[in-house]
Amino acid sequence: MEIIKLSATESTNSYLKQLMTVASPSDFTVVMAHAQTKGRGQVNTSWESEPGKNLTFSVLKKYDALSLDDNFLISLCVSCAVYEVLSDLGLPRLRVKWPNDILSGTSKICGILIENSIGGSQIKNSVIGIGLNVNQILFSNQTKVSSLKMLLGREIDLDLLLQAILENLHRYLNKIGSLQWETIIDQYEGVLFKKDSPATFQEPNGPLFTAVIKGITKEGKLKLSTENDTIKEYGLKEIKLHY
Repeated sequence: MEIIKLSATESTNSYLKQLMTVASPSDFTVVMAHAQTKGRGQVNTSWESEPGKNLTFSVLKKYDALSLDDNFLISLCVSCAVYEVLSDLGLPRLRVKWPNDILSGTSKICGILIENSIGGSQIKNSVIGIGLNVNQILFSNQTKVSSLKMLLGREIDLDLLLQAILENLHRYLNKIGSLQWETIIDQYEGVLFKKDSPATFQEPNGPLFTAVIKGITKEGKLKLSTENDTIKEYGLKEIKLHY
């Protein structure tokens, strides 16, 4: 495992993808940054991180033969791997918010951005970006955001935490080809935020409505049970959870 440490970069995902155009980094190459100037999240959102206080890093994972149909399996593995490490720290009310944000209560502490390279019907590799709020305690103009230090009341060693996450990611992703869908979905759904509880949702430009999260599909869609017990499936850009 090679770890490239940068003092600053716009985005570790962007840096790693650019590196792949001029070199051939090995499987599980890691790029981490002391500071990100243009950190990115899901659906074109930004990621705020105070320099030197948090973990902002990206991991390159190469696959021998991973079907495009198994696309969401990557997200499941990464979410569960990070969740396990954070759970071991004793964080309260830890949950995964679909598709792969990690919350403590209703406060976001970790965001994950996965960008895949496709060849034919195969996924060739993934660039997995992780932003984790660790020792930062002030967040500008953001609500429902927290950090490990705020939640646990103590400083966390960034190097030790990074090592623990990388080891668990390596364990999960190296066995991704042999994982049983049912097993990993059950594991993910067991820690899914708001599962089996009424919640408020909104389709793009539509009215608010109440539904219950029943689970996810292999394609990564969210399964909702509406008031008339109809099950509907939604993709990432098709629904918003208000919480």
